[in-house]
Amino acid sequence: MSFGSFAGVCSQVALPLCPLVNDGVEPTCYARNITLGSAILFQAATAVVHVIALFMTGLMIYHIKSKYTAVGRKEIVIFFYGFLATTTLEFFLVFGVIPSASSIYPYFVAIEQGLISALFWSLFLNGLVGFQWVDDDTPMSLWSIRLSSLAMFCISGFIALGTFLNIGALDSNNPVGLFIMFFIVNGILCVAYIVLQVILVLNTLDNRWPLGDIFFGVLFFIAAQLVLFVLGTTICTSLEHYIDGMFFGAMFNLLAVMMVYKYWDSITKEDLEFSVGGKMNVWEVREPLMQADEYGLEFGDQSYGQDQQHPGSGNVGMQRQQMMQMPMHQQSLSTMNATGQTGSTGLTQSYMVDPQTQHSTMQPWTQTPIQQGSPVQIQQNQFGYAQGQPQAPSPAHQGSYPPHGSQGPY
Repeated sequence: MSFGSFAGVCSQVALPLCPLVNDGVEPTCYARNITLGSAILFQAATAVVHVIALFMTGLMIYHIKSKYTAVGRKEIVIFFYGFLATTTLEFFLVFGVIPSASSIYPYFVAIEQGLISALFWSLFLNGLVGFQWVDDDTPMSLWSIRLSSLAMFCISGFIALGTFLNIGALDSNNPVGLFIMFFIVNGILCVAYIVLQVILVLNTLDNRWPLGDIFFGVLFFIAAQLVLFVLGTTICTSLEHYIDGMFFGAMFNLLAVMMVYKYWDSITKEDLEFSVGGKMNVWEVREPLMQADEYGLEFGDQSYGQDQQHPGSGNVGMQRQQMMQMPMHQQSLSTMNATGQTGSTGLTQSYMVDPQTQHSTMQPWTQTPIQQGSPVQIQQNQFGYAQGQPQAPSPAHQGSYPPHGSQGPY
């Protein structure tokens, strides 16, 4: 591979830009094509890896967004969105959905080159987030990455498009500018990110395990470059044209990006106070409260134990609160009377207390028919709040109770 020329690179691997530079260099060996009707599909195995990469990238973005309080959460997700866009475009270019003979092909390849440069630039800036050069998740931090990545996209894309179309001093037969952007600039940004993260781990963190994530990420990235630009022909020949270096290059690049996520996840912590919203079964709701809620009641409310359709059927809430405050060992009985409307239903419940552990348990609510003028006796014994029972009205009680909807004498 000579400086400023893609001839040596394109002889090893069929990059999307190869048909547009150096008079269209073809690889020495490439993977078999698939004929589907009248269409010819290229690099089927590599397309499968791209589909897997899209799924994994979406999964990583989801997990990043679920860490609501992690440092640099919004900044790192910009990098993964860029990788998602780059992988999607490469899928259409490599798979042959956009034919290389099409008039729009150079424009899509130029967009791909711009996305690759913006991807490395956003990765480099994410390497600075950990040093708190500006507060993370702030407009200053986010928009500096977005706008500068957009600028890098435009610069690299313009250089690529000008090279493909021979605009001005740019020449497709001498693509030095594109070569510098593709290999030199992107390589420097990648190395700078790695160095920054090693410094961050050694000087800031007590845990050294993230260095292992960096090591494997570098290993996968170097392996991707080797199988793409050095061993492409050897792999293709050895495997009889079924797959070539593009397949392994896409796979190792995906693994390298996954290690970027693994590294970021290992150095960021989340405040659990703000993370319970996305987790199930965190808060415990005890059964008595759930039972009370079924009847639209609130614990300790004055309407506790009152018929919702007939407000005058029994107002026992205040009396119940008073009895709850009584000592558990009290043997005497507390009673009160209430009246109910004809055909209404009174709610009764047992409230049991373990004498040894003092642990209280509410029994299920029961409904008891109440006739007009029938007093209800509610008792509390040594076990707590006992079940009320309607009684037949006595002559002394008849006519002495307030009409429907008014307060009783208690």
